[in-house]
Amino acid sequence: MPICWLISEEGNHKPIKLPHLQKVVLGRGPETTIKDKKCSRQQVELKAECNKAYVKVKQLGFNPTSVDSVVVGKNNEVRMKPGQHLHIVNQLYPYTIQFKEDFTGGHGGTKRPQEPASEDRESHRESPSMKAAKLPEEVSVNHGEATSTSETAGHWSQGLKASMQDPKMQVYKDQRVVVIKDKYPKARYHWLILPWQSIPSLKALREEHCDLLRHMQQVADQMVQKCSDSGSLHFRTGYHAIPSMSHVHLHVISQDFDSPCLKNKKHWNSFTTDYFIESQDVIQMLETNGRVTVKEGTSELLKLPLRCHVCHKELPTIPALKEHLKSHFPV
Repeated sequence: MPICWLISEEGNHKPIKLPHLQKVVLGRGPETTIKDKKCSRQQVELKAECNKAYVKVKQLGFNPTSVDSVVVGKNNEVRMKPGQHLHIVNQLYPYTIQFKEDFTGGHGGTKRPQEPASEDRESHRESPSMKAAKLPEEVSVNHGEATSTSETAGHWSQGLKASMQDPKMQVYKDQRVVVIKDKYPKARYHWLILPWQSIPSLKALREEHCDLLRHMQQVADQMVQKCSDSGSLHFRTGYHAIPSMSHVHLHVISQDFDSPCLKNKKHWNSFTTDYFIESQDVIQMLETNGRVTVKEGTSELLKLPLRCHVCHKELPTIPALKEHLKSHFPV
């Protein structure tokens, strides 16, 4: 009977053996080397059915475990097959499974499979609407309000995938990316640039994605240039270190933060601290190291005191902060 192995896509540790029909519980700890406190010590339960070549994945922890970017859900169970990707928590810590024949008859001597190379195995996915639409050569910015779209059934973290396919949400698209307005903008101008290629998170990016990310940055620059208020407003482009939504997306956001959707400290700090990683810094990490590294403890940045990003004055509440911002960004 084949033997099942759980393989870290990041090569953080040796493959973990999943014995036939035995429950294996994994999470934060030395076996996975995961130190992220958002990952429970008992985050996921795995049960291999080696004779059928699949693994039952059950989410035990509070934060989302996913298989191929589909959230399992607490106490729910899904089947995972070879070729699919398991992310232990929050679209981070990717794993695959391998079934290897046991030529020893189960009496020792079993070899671990080789750890995977650091190449990206994400497949390209083209939007169905791409074939029918004639693509514009230049960016065309729609300054009107985007019409909201009904989300497809499933976990809220998958909402971007529905929005990027909806023509009513699209501001611009070409053969590599689509631009949509953020459904809950945190400033006067807030766009998201998403690749058609299925890339679940920053952790999945590799050096070969550099050209794609440069193109995303070029589109972002053109969006800003076409904006009627680009002369009076400053813009930043970057990624959240630990995004809440599945599928890599580049934020293009004006720095006025004048929006009713900006409601709490988490919203504010996600754009004004090092939790927001500049686009060029992500590209440089990929060019230098071949992957994106998120510093341990980054999630704690969301808990920092409210502080004006212009003059660095500390404010006690979001309403007080918004009132203060008017002095820097008159309506």
